[in-house]
Amino acid sequence: MALTAAKLYDGRFCVAVLIFQKAENMKTSLQRCLWTQIACFSLWPMLAFAQSDLAQNLEACKSGRELCDQSKLNATQLTDVALASHGRNVANCRNGYDSCDHSKLSAPEVVALAVADHQHNVTDCNDGMQSCDRSKLTPSEARDSSVAEHLRNVTDCKNGAGACDPSKLSLSEAGAVATARRQLNATDCKSGAGLCNHSQLTPSETKDVTSAELRRNAQNCANGWNDCDHSKLTAVEASQTANSEHQRNLSACKDNEDTCDYARLTPAEAKMLADAEHKRNYTACVKGYGYCDTSRLTVEETRSLQPKGH
Repeated sequence: MALTAAKLYDGRFCVAVLIFQKAENMKTSLQRCLWTQIACFSLWPMLAFAQSDLAQNLEACKSGRELCDQSKLNATQLTDVALASHGRNVANCRNGYDSCDHSKLSAPEVVALAVADHQHNVTDCNDGMQSCDRSKLTPSEARDSSVAEHLRNVTDCKNGAGACDPSKLSLSEAGAVATARRQLNATDCKSGAGLCNHSQLTPSETKDVTSAELRRNAQNCANGWNDCDHSKLTAVEASQTANSEHQRNLSACKDNEDTCDYARLTPAEAKMLADAEHKRNYTACVKGYGYCDTSRLTVEETRSLQPKGH
């Protein structure tokens, strides 16, 4: 009986020891985990900064900037940077930049560049650009370029452009240019824009131009614009202009503008403005905001401003 009790006691003691050891091991593991997390959080800003610096360096290398430090790149990144540099060189060559390095182009890229350069030169020649090199054109392209140049000259002559060379026009083209120039002159005279030559107008065009000039003058006068000649106004137009000028002056006086001419106001308008100014002055004196002239107040208004009990 005593031996059985002793065995039972030893068994319970061993279980207790095992539980205690497991608890200690768990405590130690938790502490290690906690310190590991603390270390990670402490190093995180440094790791994030390092990653940001590496990303910026990679971008600088891909863009070909001087800030690039290739010693910080891995093999994959070096490959990406080389591809970006090559692509940038191809683009520089296509655009005709001095930074182009033809020695770094592949055979297909050299051919593609030659094709693009030739077509670019053809376009420049057809558009009359100074960068055109006619020596590089084929006979067919040279003929097309000459035709385009001739058509540009015809258009310039019709529009009165300085680049016009009348000696290069055919008889029919010269006739078409003369007609176009007369029409352009008539349009300029009617609109009051460009260079109008009245001597080149037909009697019918002269009549139309005169009517357009009178309408434009009436509009200028009514709106208070420059180039107004009152002597060319009809009686009705003169009356309308006088009314418009009067209304503009009244508005200027209401807004206290320096263009206001009080002498041109009617007695009723002058009284209306005086009453409005008197009211504004009294309000400014009462509220203490704005310009106040107490000498312009009535006796009653002055008394209303005095503190009560005085």
